[in-house]
Amino acid sequence: MSSTSKSLIQTLKRYFKKPWEITGPQSSPEYVPSIPKATEYRIFSPATPQAEAIVPSSNPETVYDINYFSRDQRRNRPPIRRTVLKKADVEKMMKEKTFDINDFPKPYLTAKVEEDDNAIGGGYQK
Repeated sequence: MSSTSKSLIQTLKRYFKKPWEITGPQSSPEYVPSIPKATEYRIFSPATPQAEAIVPSSNPETVYDINYFSRDQRRNRPPIRRTVLKKADVEKMMKEKTFDINDFPKPYLTAKVEEDDNAIGGGYQK
């Protein structure tokens, strides 16, 4: 009799825990199980909506057009113009001098930097 009661208690201890022994995400007070209850799953059928859609009646000119192609700006661009350069055009462009050396800004670095070639270990301490 005592062994039967002990095994029953052991079985119950496996399924029922003290509140302070519960760990993991379910120990948080904000924990909500992810599986919905049977009463919450599908309250009404999608084929029978609760209310009918209200379609506003208006002038056809003032109704917003939902078609994508009428608002697509890529279709409204002018055609891309391409120019083909011939050899004579390229030679003419190469002969033209389009810039001078004085057109570029002067560099800020005016002093020369001298490096010590005799530094032991390349300047690093060992």
